[in-house]
Amino acid sequence: MNGSWSCLLQALREPSAMPGFGPGTWDLVVRQASSAGLLGRLGALALRDGIEEALPPPVRRHMAAVQMIASQQQRAVHWELIQLTQALGEIEGPVLLLKGAAYAAANLAPAPGRLFSDIDILVPRTQLDATEAALMLDGWVSGHRSAYDQRYYRQWMHEIPPMTHLRRRTVLDLHHNILPETARLRTRAEPILARARPLPTFPRFAIPSPVDLVLHCATHLFHEGEWAHGLRDLVDLDAMLREYLDAPEFGQELLEVAGEMNLGRPLYYGLRYCRRVLATPIQDDLLERCPSRPDDATASRMDRLFIPAFSTVHHSCRMPGAGLASLVLFIRSHWLRMPMHLLLPHLLRKAWIENIAQYVERSGPRAAAERHQVP
Repeated sequence: MNGSWSCLLQALREPSAMPGFGPGTWDLVVRQASSAGLLGRLGALALRDGIEEALPPPVRRHMAAVQMIASQQQRAVHWELIQLTQALGEIEGPVLLLKGAAYAAANLAPAPGRLFSDIDILVPRTQLDATEAALMLDGWVSGHRSAYDQRYYRQWMHEIPPMTHLRRRTVLDLHHNILPETARLRTRAEPILARARPLPTFPRFAIPSPVDLVLHCATHLFHEGEWAHGLRDLVDLDAMLREYLDAPEFGQELLEVAGEMNLGRPLYYGLRYCRRVLATPIQDDLLERCPSRPDDATASRMDRLFIPAFSTVHHSCRMPGAGLASLVLFIRSHWLRMPMHLLLPHLLRKAWIENIAQYVERSGPRAAAERHQVP
């Protein structure tokens, strides 16, 4: 690991080490954690372990500010769930909360200090149209207007285009699966829905079972190509594993469900890098028995991609080759998402549209007026 981010990782692994950090170390750790979206998490860990008062006052103020924002966001999620309960009251069937919304609504292990930007819900495919219609009647609209984008989402992806509420400006992602229809790994949402657990505080909603929470977190992390929040998502996974692995038979159930859902490979990577990056206490046996476990040579090659990619959370953390690793993983994420005969036309179209948009921005009336302004 790069020494410049070793103190950030040490704080995440062993919060009790934080009182020993000097001013120079804190200056770097606060900037790195802020960029990674993890400063609130460090504050929550310090509060949990009773060491908050041992931290320097400026550090406590930074942490408290982020924790206040995180608390406001969690209250906003609770308010949105009340509104969504009314909007979806006539819809039959389950509605599952995913990722940050599930963590906040059920106060799960990753929730304290966590920041997030949208609400993710999952419904059965047969319920998708009725759910979207109910949301539209309640003031939710899609921001993707082009026919191509609509077809891209509705024909190939695991969700419809993101929706934004006209008045509250909240963003909502409506899913019918956890991986795209065209993904190389095929999985089904029905078992996740069947294992879901009711949410007593918001009876209209449910959350995935602990096993499915872990699998979805690992799958989302190791199939996405955007690594700005990669370390934060790994910390989410670490928090859940530290809580759930103590339960009897959880590890065995996790492996069995991963095999049934065809999600053994992302689970393996999740377990491997939680242990390597965050020192999560994961037994060798769990890794060795993981379904679809890659061979040692493949795992070593992926180490040279994933670990540098995690270091891109801040410029001071970047390991040698981090930029190239992120680019390769970005390409890999698209390769995992779509077959080549669909992927190449899609990427060419998006690149063409972006170039046209940049040209219009550079050449439009506003740009021309700005160029001819009198200094």
